[in-house]
Amino acid sequence: MPSVRTIRSSKNDSSAPLTMLTAYDAVTASIVESCDIDMILVGDSMGETVLGYGSTLPVELDAIVSRTDAITKVTDEALVVADLPFLSTGVEQTESIRNCGRLMKQAGADAVKIESGSHTVELTSRLVELGIPVMAHIGLTPQRVKEAGYQQQGDTPEDAERLVKLAERHASAGAFATVLEHIPHSLAQRITQVVDIPTIGIGAGPHCDGQVLVIHDVLGLSEDPPPFAQEFGSVRQEIETAVESYRDAVESHRFPSDTE
Repeated sequence: MPSVRTIRSSKNDSSAPLTMLTAYDAVTASIVESCDIDMILVGDSMGETVLGYGSTLPVELDAIVSRTDAITKVTDEALVVADLPFLSTGVEQTESIRNCGRLMKQAGADAVKIESGSHTVELTSRLVELGIPVMAHIGLTPQRVKEAGYQQQGDTPEDAERLVKLAERHASAGAFATVLEHIPHSLAQRITQVVDIPTIGIGAGPHCDGQVLVIHDVLGLSEDPPPFAQEFGSVRQEIETAVESYRDAVESHRFPSDTE
């Protein structure tokens, strides 16, 4: 089973890049784990993928807790990382710590992920002191969609330098890894070179220490996947075929048969 320690020690092991996928339910998580994926992210991306919201902002901590609990019940090997949704951190440090602790104590998460800024450096340090492993998240941070939109980040020298410093500060604060989302490949390569913790890319190119994608994008379930995602299957088409076959069987009185 990958641990926070082994994930961190895999830095610069180009022979075995880290793999991470999101999951939001027990069935999906058990399949992902059976395929030897290193980490499962219970992402607040569930807001768009399974809860019907237009962004991650409406996702409540209770939803993350409930789904993390379901996933940790059926996983033994993958490292389960739980997202902290909008305003569950950053308002007041004591409340932020309690929310992170709840994901570990109540839901069984192995680590938490926090969308990072200058305001989360001190929190990261304090959480690590308390024994709560933290994965940072730098670049495009969807919880700031109202301010920054969904466009690529770090595409000016000033912003690139800000992100490099932010990554360095979170590594120094004790984060065991950092997600780099939707930033120029050259910037991701630079950050990967200067920090001593693994970088997990999503829309950040091939030079990171690992990669993460939303499971719905991988399976071909998303109607509007981001430009940096890739479909590795056609599950939407398979589901449509199965549902249509069921409908036709019922309407034609072929289901249920005498044996069913």
